Amino acid sequence: ETDTGKYVENLKVKGSLDNEIFSDFQIYMMVKQKELRDLQGKIEATTDEAEKNKLQEELQALGNERLNKVNSIVEEHPDLFVSTFLKATLDIEVPDSIKDDGVARYTYYKAHYFDNFDIGDVRLLHTPLYEDKIMNYLDRIVVQAPDSIIAELDEFFAKTRHDSVLYRYMLITMFKKYGKSQYMGMDAVQVHIAKYYYIPDAWWSDEKYIDELKERIAILEPLLIGKTAPDVQLRFVPKEHFIQAENDTALKKYPHAGSFFKISDIEADFTVLMFWEANCSHCKKAVPNMYEVYKDTLQEQNIQVISISTLFGEDGKQKWIDFVNKNELYDWVNAWNPYSYDYKEIYDVRTTPQIYLLNKDKEIIGKKLGVENIVELINAYKKHKNKDEQTN
Repeated sequence: ETDTGKYVENLKVKGSLDNEIFSDFQIYMMVKQKELRDLQGKIEATTDEAEKNKLQEELQALGNERLNKVNSIVEEHPDLFVSTFLKATLDIEVPDSIKDDGVARYTYYKAHYFDNFDIGDVRLLHTPLYEDKIMNYLDRIVVQAPDSIIAELDEFFAKTRHDSVLYRYMLITMFKKYGKSQYMGMDAVQVHIAKYYYIPDAWWSDEKYIDELKERIAILEPLLIGKTAPDVQLRFVPKEHFIQAENDTALKKYPHAGSFFKISDIEADFTVLMFWEANCSHCKKAVPNMYEVYKDTLQEQNIQVISISTLFGEDGKQKWIDFVNKNELYDWVNAWNPYSYDYKEIYDVRTTPQIYLLNKDKEIIGKKLGVENIVELINAYKKHKNKDEQTN
């Protein structure tokens, strides 16, 4: 029972020790938060260093008092959920002996991050703490690399599998989170979740969705960073054909010009695959920009660009010829395939432009790239590779 004037201060609970203790703690915290705000105001207002240090000590003491309050409740009522909840609000205290060592401090904090928080307790899922705790760990504590995140998620799934509600929440949340990620390479996380957890375990999803997901994963998995690029067949059209076809309508439409090759036939230290079409407004800017980067920087470094027009038919061929001639894009590998469009599905070309970067062994080292990222990524890859070679 309470009243509408001061509903927290006047709240009285009967028949529930959990809520009785929690209500008392809320009232305690209201008082302490006022003291906290007063101290913070005094610290901001004073210019006296001695006074400021004194106030900082009082602030620290206030924090210690709250910690002691929580610990006393946990110790006195270890079996109540209020103890589980209040303990879960506590942050990890890093020992003073390692506070000045950045690596040691991070390692300790990460190792003990869940000491006060049981990720497998479904009751915590129904509090404001659970998702914030999980997301903070994944976004700010874990190294932002697919392998590191996958290892952590495997632990999460193992610790929540015992409870259907918790496990379903964890699967859906993580599947969506990494499906929307804008960071390159994070699709490996979603593929891992789908392949080893969602497809075999998502009993709530209908058969049609699971079948579609299987098909989607079958496309994405061969395109993950580190995989060898699918070796599709394309048709190389030489510079001479573009120039000769400029004012020749029949030649513009002619689909059989050039010769077939495979991506594996290209010998270069790096290969850029750029899928584009002349109708695409983004391509009209990106393709000439890519050509400028190629001529200014890439060509002299034994880096090849395969510029792949994805338009179909005679109309698509004419637009391709006109665009290449208008922008004089002659010196890289101009390619298409007038007979088969399977490469678009194989390389998941849903929008254009799409740019993939391959190393000398034709392994994918970058994808979904902007033109401005190409040189930076190549330089970073070279630097990392040189460092590994020196270490070994």
